[in-house]
Amino acid sequence: MSNVSNDLLWWITVVDLPALAGLLLMIWRTRIDTGKAIDRVQITLDRRCEQLRDALYAFKLEVAKNYASQKDVRALEQRLVEHLLRIEAKLDSTALKAEGLSASNKK
Repeated sequence: MSNVSNDLLWWITVVDLPALAGLLLMIWRTRIDTGKAIDRVQITLDRRCEQLRDALYAFKLEVAKNYASQKDVRALEQRLVEHLLRIEAKLDSTALKAEGLSASNKK
């Protein structure tokens, strides 16, 4: 019985303990490396987010400088509507005149 227990003790001491220590060391290093990788990714994301924010602000500034304001667009729309209404009124009067001439020719 002491021979089996000595072999088992030898096996645990020589093989299992170093293997478990190696696994624990690998887990610990993986955990540290993962934490560092997450920190690098977070820093990269923060930088990219800041760059995107700056680009968006620059685009908004460009739009504010180069594009028409809502007031100008509304004024233009009002002018177009007035002009189209005048054209419609002229077409209506022309249609009425043509209808009157057509009716007088039929009689």
